[in-house]
Amino acid sequence: MAKLLSEEDAVGKAKEIYQEIKKAFGMVPNLFKAQAAVDPAWLELNWKREKTIMLEKRALDRKTKELIAMTVSLVNGCEYCSLAHEAMAQMVGATTQEIVEAKEVVELFSSFNAIADSLRVPCDITPRE
Repeated sequence: MAKLLSEEDAVGKAKEIYQEIKKAFGMVPNLFKAQAAVDPAWLELNWKREKTIMLEKRALDRKTKELIAMTVSLVNGCEYCSLAHEAMAQMVGATTQEIVEAKEVVELFSSFNAIADSLRVPCDITPRE
């Protein structure tokens, strides 16, 4: 089991980042607590990445980003991340049907990927350059 740096034990940079995380999410997720326990600089780096990629307003809306994060986590077999991002998707407006459909796409393309790779199907549809 991973060691977690509790909010009560956080000091310095870790405490400052925990305050930002709590403001953004209403809590400090265990993933960040585990990183802080190992190396607060690692926490700081990944929190900056989280803010930039997931929280800043960019081309993709937050719900889409959370559904993608859930999907990648399911494909990678990370229970913690798939459950966390499913919950976050719900918090930012994803419906049960949207979540189910995302999971259906995961299942469909996991199968299609296995078929294409096992048969060594040459790709005949490519993105425009």
